[in-house]
Amino acid sequence: MNKAYKYRLYPNKEQAILINKTFGCVRFVYNRMHADRKAIYEKYKDDREALKRQKYPMPADYKKEFPWLKEVDSLALAQRRMI
Repeated sequence: MNKAYKYRLYPNKEQAILINKTFGCVRFVYNRMHADRKAIYEKYKDDREALKRQKYPMPADYKKEFPWLKEVDSLALAQRRMI
């Protein structure tokens, strides 16, 4: 038998802002990583060996280019990385 629990959150204004920022940043990082991976694939799709040697960017790499990503929890961004 499986059990499930539902929880309802009632965040205050500061918490709601942080939650929305976190979701927005996670979505941005996911989309950016997806676009970068797609661009790398398009560039090296004919050469499989070169494609295997490519290093894909990690979520922390985007913090240099986009400093506003430092406002949210880094673990939330790291959990959203593509495998």
